[in-house]
Amino acid sequence: MAISETIPESGPVHPSGGTVYASPYVAPAHGSVGLGERPEKFNGKDFKRWQQKMLFYLTTLNLARFLQEDAPDLGENPDRQTVAAVDAWKHSNFLCKNYILNGLDNALYNVYSPMVNAKALWESLERKYKTEDAGSKKFVVGKFLDFKMVDSKTVISQVQEFQLNLHDIHAEGMVLGESFQVAALIEKLPPTWKDFKNYLKHKRKEMKLEDLIVRLRIEEDNCQSMKKAGNYHQEAKANVVEKNDAAVVRLKIWVFSSKGFCAKTNERAQKA
Repeated sequence: MAISETIPESGPVHPSGGTVYASPYVAPAHGSVGLGERPEKFNGKDFKRWQQKMLFYLTTLNLARFLQEDAPDLGENPDRQTVAAVDAWKHSNFLCKNYILNGLDNALYNVYSPMVNAKALWESLERKYKTEDAGSKKFVVGKFLDFKMVDSKTVISQVQEFQLNLHDIHAEGMVLGESFQVAALIEKLPPTWKDFKNYLKHKRKEMKLEDLIVRLRIEEDNCQSMKKAGNYHQEAKANVVEKNDAAVVRLKIWVFSSKGFCAKTNERAQKA
């Protein structure tokens, strides 16, 4: 079949004013994705997550390639097929650009709507918000380094917080080896776990993070059970400090048994 038989003389009018002809470009699949899969509107936060969702959304619409493509060149003496291809590209690019704009909240829509095409819009958003994401990486790393467990909370509840910090680091594209994660978790154990921390440090066999967490859970459960049942013997160490004109006896009690060991600290005020 001849080309002239497959390309109509005229077609729907593109918003830019040109006539759309049939072309070898694949038509976007407008009806293939339900409204429920459309990304939530971007308000300036969590750009990386929004960008990944928007990229997937545009991919299902066969529009993702317009994020990287420039408009094809008509040349000096374009034939009808070239004109049709360029007009079809402009139409699909127009759709891609407006899908992105409709994924922005109203304030950002007003800022970015003057962009000439989808590629320029996408790159402008990346320049603005990926730079801000770089600052969030420093914040996430600082939060991880500053995290230390305390004796006033259970160890397992604080292990969960440690894991959330790890997740934030991985979400920023930074990779920490499992050996480093294990060593970091041991180092962040609370002060009363000092002896158990030293015990773990001197273990020669490599441990996985999951195995270490299980070991910590068992140790904490055993320690609590022993305290309730009284199935332990104690080694007490005391030191005296001055506090509000009274001698405070700080008694550290290390609890030993065949099941493990833990520690607790009692304070008792005495008259000076």
